[in-house]
Amino acid sequence: MGIRKVSEQPDWQGKRVTVAGLGVSGVPAARALRARGAVVTVVNDGDDERSRAQAAELEVAGITVRLGDGATLPAGTELVVTAPGWQPDKPLFRAAAEAGVEIWGDVELAWRLRGPDAAPWLAVTGTNGKTTTVRMLASILEAAGLKTAAVGNIGVSLLDAVLGDENYDVLAVELSSYQLHWAPSLRAHSAAVLNLAPDHLDWHGSMEAYAADKGRIYEGNTVACVYNVADRATEDLVREADVEEGCRAIGFTLSAPGPSELGVVEGILVDRAFVADRQKNAQELAEVADVQPPAPHNIANALAAAALARAFGVAPQAVRDGLRAFRPDPHRIELVEEIEGVAYVDDSKATNTHAAEASLASYDPIVWIAGGLAKGASFDELVQASAKRLRAVVLMGKERGLIREALARHAPEVPVVDLDRTDTGAMSAAVQEAAALARPGDTVLLAPACASMDMFANYNKRGEAFADAVRSLAATGRA
Repeated sequence: MGIRKVSEQPDWQGKRVTVAGLGVSGVPAARALRARGAVVTVVNDGDDERSRAQAAELEVAGITVRLGDGATLPAGTELVVTAPGWQPDKPLFRAAAEAGVEIWGDVELAWRLRGPDAAPWLAVTGTNGKTTTVRMLASILEAAGLKTAAVGNIGVSLLDAVLGDENYDVLAVELSSYQLHWAPSLRAHSAAVLNLAPDHLDWHGSMEAYAADKGRIYEGNTVACVYNVADRATEDLVREADVEEGCRAIGFTLSAPGPSELGVVEGILVDRAFVADRQKNAQELAEVADVQPPAPHNIANALAAAALARAFGVAPQAVRDGLRAFRPDPHRIELVEEIEGVAYVDDSKATNTHAAEASLASYDPIVWIAGGLAKGASFDELVQASAKRLRAVVLMGKERGLIREALARHAPEVPVVDLDRTDTGAMSAAVQEAAALARPGDTVLLAPACASMDMFANYNKRGEAFADAVRSLAATGRA
């Protein structure tokens, strides 16, 4: 259970720091730096009512806030701390680079502010499955009797966890590609990249840059770099990483595992990595039935979480108990109702093609509800991979036509209902159309493969609209 100790804290007294962006990361970063004696200026693109309220609170604490201008680097800046969503090509960052000023993200700041006996980090990234895996990991660690928290991109601030009064044994940390881009000195105990698929390419500029930022999570790992055997790109990132001497590459697979891997044998999750004589021996960890729901991509998440926990020395019994205790967040392959033999499943969190393909692979046959904002995605591979499972498709949302065209090319025999509307009431109509097309034994699956903001505030609201429509259908006795 190695940990990289912090020999000394930076001297913040009088240091001129610019914090880029208000919100969930900028505000606590500004407060933490000011509390340590830094001279803090916050710059923010927006100048709305919420921003003005946050600015007023910060100014009371002695922090200068500049609203409506996030492009200009304040004079004398010695360090920039940025919110993770700010794109690297912003003028502020170009000015900082030209002036030789370092740029940190909130994760980097949290890493630098850790105390000398700070809890080690077990870190997770990937295109899909991060939140579920981190929450599974936290559940396993808790079952082992360890004081832990699921933090990072999961909604709990790393700064709050690092600077709070709780003395954690270990942290389960979700990290996005944005956060990793701005975290040059992060060194985790062990880390996992779950999968890689095109996403956020408008932010990173290319798939290569996106993958490179994901791969930063492996840099300096001390015990284990966990990768997906089915996704060669994740193993390539391990090979390219500069890790501590003795750090091991640990794979996870839905098939029977080889040495130094975790996998599945006859419905059992097994470990051939953290056992004596892994060439010959395997350790039973849990049953597939202990993972809810037991969809293939969720089993993969469980194996990745188990690998990180085992790297930290957690016993097999705790892996089983933690997985049994875990329940996924809403809108992640969540069964809403079963009506007259038809299951209605909410996977509104499937906001890209990679996530939707994993969701569609979990059911057969399917009446698929899809559409929204495509974010530049192509749907040909998704439709080709899933065509044989489709009973019918109901499309809605602004860029549904892209999916309709892919269906015409690769699944022309599948019936398609094209709802030409983007109002929130379209979800009720979509569910009614899907119910009319479904037969007993089918699954009506909301796996949009698109973002939600053309119709809903976020994927949560979209999932809630689906669940409400399904429950209304159940109440009327119609199917």
